[in-house]
Amino acid sequence: MTDRKAQLAENLAKVEDRIMAACTMAGRRREEVTLIVVTKTYPASDVRILSELGVRHVAENRDQDAAPKAAECSDLPLTWHFVGQLQTNKVRSVVGYADLVQSVDRARLVTALSKEAVRTEREIGCLIQVALDAQESGRGERGGVGTGGIAELGDLVAGAPGLRLDGLMTVAPLAGEYAGRQQAAFERLMDLSTVLRRAHPAANMVSAGMSSDLEQAVAAGATHVRVGTAVLGVRPRLG
Repeated sequence: MTDRKAQLAENLAKVEDRIMAACTMAGRRREEVTLIVVTKTYPASDVRILSELGVRHVAENRDQDAAPKAAECSDLPLTWHFVGQLQTNKVRSVVGYADLVQSVDRARLVTALSKEAVRTEREIGCLIQVALDAQESGRGERGGVGTGGIAELGDLVAGAPGLRLDGLMTVAPLAGEYAGRQQAAFERLMDLSTVLRRAHPAANMVSAGMSSDLEQAVAAGATHVRVGTAVLGVRPRLG
């Protein structure tokens, strides 16, 4: 085993222990929570090692990094998630490799994703990114739609050809009433998910929690956690 593979295996085992412990505390089964490893800034060689170690879900947030990496790893049994703010001029590239886009936050993006999904004959899973630091119908500092915009956007995604409404995503906000209150933020997202599922029962995915707060996300009921640093290490500063 190479040094890097040994390191990643050790880190994955620690994260797995954390998820298992959080599930036990919350009275949940381990299989209720899916680990997504955020591989941004790390090379395709790491993605390949993660696949060998049993990882099946990976996430990226910058198309210029993700597209060549996904192409290099196209032979692997992976589900690719796009989690970054997505400009419409990048949609064609992203639809080429992403199985799910977790950062859907405006009507124009839905239209662009739908058009490209139909053109390529793909079905793209979509999560509405919820900004808990935004005004009711505003947008968040790091993207996302305010809580008042979820229903309309959900209906739009659900009715768009080539798209599948899978659920909701959030990032613990740095400002507003939920700043520093990750579990309260994630519990609010779960409440919003319950409302969304009344209209769209299949939209049951709740993506929340990262390396520093995955326990709070699991406690709140998240179905997916997005972990990068705790698996891959502290990221190098970008240029």
